[in-house]
Amino acid sequence: MTSTSSNSHSGHTRDEAILAGLGYKQEFRRQFTPLEVFGVAFSIVGLLPSIASVLFNAMPNGGPSAMVWGWVFASVFIMCIGLAMAELASAAPTSGGLYYWTHSLASPRCRNFLSWIVGYANTITSIAGLASVDWACAVQITAAVSIASNQVYVTTNAQIYGIFAALVLSHAVLVSLGTQILARLQRLYILLNVCLCFVVIIALPIATPSEFRNSATYALGDFTNFNGWPSGFAFILSLLAPLWTIGGYDSSVHMSEEASNATTAIPWAIVGSIAISAALGWGINVTLAFCMGSDLEGILNSPIGQPMAQIFYNSFGQKGALALWSLVIVAQYMMGSSCLLVGSRQTFAFARDGGLPFSRYFYRINSYTRTPVNTVWLDAFLALAMGLLAFASTQAINAIFTLGVTSSYVSYITPIVTRFAFKNDFKPGPFNLGKFSFPVAAIAVLWMVFMNIVFFFPTTPQTNVQEMNYTVVVLGGFMGLAVFWYYCPVYGGVHWFNGPVSNIASADKGRDDESASEKTGKEQGVDVLIVDA
Repeated sequence: MTSTSSNSHSGHTRDEAILAGLGYKQEFRRQFTPLEVFGVAFSIVGLLPSIASVLFNAMPNGGPSAMVWGWVFASVFIMCIGLAMAELASAAPTSGGLYYWTHSLASPRCRNFLSWIVGYANTITSIAGLASVDWACAVQITAAVSIASNQVYVTTNAQIYGIFAALVLSHAVLVSLGTQILARLQRLYILLNVCLCFVVIIALPIATPSEFRNSATYALGDFTNFNGWPSGFAFILSLLAPLWTIGGYDSSVHMSEEASNATTAIPWAIVGSIAISAALGWGINVTLAFCMGSDLEGILNSPIGQPMAQIFYNSFGQKGALALWSLVIVAQYMMGSSCLLVGSRQTFAFARDGGLPFSRYFYRINSYTRTPVNTVWLDAFLALAMGLLAFASTQAINAIFTLGVTSSYVSYITPIVTRFAFKNDFKPGPFNLGKFSFPVAAIAVLWMVFMNIVFFFPTTPQTNVQEMNYTVVVLGGFMGLAVFWYYCPVYGGVHWFNGPVSNIASADKGRDDESASEKTGKEQGVDVLIVDA
């Protein structure tokens, strides 16, 4: 027991020394083990509920072929992005992550502006992630009610928004709790998500009646195109499903200051969550393709209002579908809590460096829970505001799914490019790709640029104001405001924002009140552990 405690303390001291080398004092409790850090990333992926949330995108843009082979195709590029991100995370594990890396690697002439843009892109990613996950959860809850009423119940956007608001507020309460509680919950999240995957992969083929079973020719080769785009472009549009599902892999980065052995735990959490999600997700999609029947239009337009819920209803019947769907809702709810957990840490880090309005207010740690309660509630209220898009049109609220991908890609592309485009003293951490670093990064960046352009296109070639893709409006508007505020005369960030700001000085000032013996011990610990790992 003593040895374990000693090793844990040594690891935490080493993590604190590395963080001090990046310019920050330790403010959170490091109570997330490597498994629990992986749990954060894996629970945000939330395979089964996530696939359910975006199945409406894959099915009309290729049907079973898009579901099965689109998943494989996209997973290769997702892994390239994850590997490039993992290298950066291993070198500089801090909650600021993306905007911190951008500032430290870019040219002094543009690093403040680029860091500012990445900070705001990452902020809107966090908010859109929470909003999209909780909106999908609200839709899933109404689908459960529809199943229970034998598809008699039909919901309205106002009712869905009410459920959505309750979910967001409950998550804000949950994520305001202490770090240890939040860390231990990740183990439960891992267990439930993995069990759900295997339940569907094993039980769905067994339960599906013969009339809904598809042949291998259909499941692996049929291409269904309902939206009117050329087949090749429709297939590319269907990739939103895997890209949104296996997304948010920067989530573990934002937990860096609460994780033990962060230089190795964070990058492996990124890579591990992508690899396991890609494998299990493909298994789920293959299973669905074999067991969903061939009436895709009927599934998409069913009274239940949720394609996967309809598939479960057809296969398991009312009671079986309701039981399994209830677990899907629980897993989706867990996703929402993880999204807010991670987003609040990123917002806290950006406020710490003065990037947000009223940063002094938001850069606060609750003395009791040792969590950033103020930024938790800030993110929650901004997500509630984003959810109001539902009252514009269905396409407007659906834009939060593509917004989560496009805004995240803006914040991913920038630090990866700055690493190679500018002269800097980048020093790889324990996780590095060696000579493969540049090729992998180049593939990742080109892919993200291409997909960002694609995701600004509307669902169908013929569109109108109600049916247009609002992603470009929301992202363009938000980022436009960020640029305006940066260059605003007198008050703009260009006059005062200097990127990540060290707070070590304040920590040193606090230590002046300690005894001489305590000072010596701490100084010796830092002197030893600041040496390259």
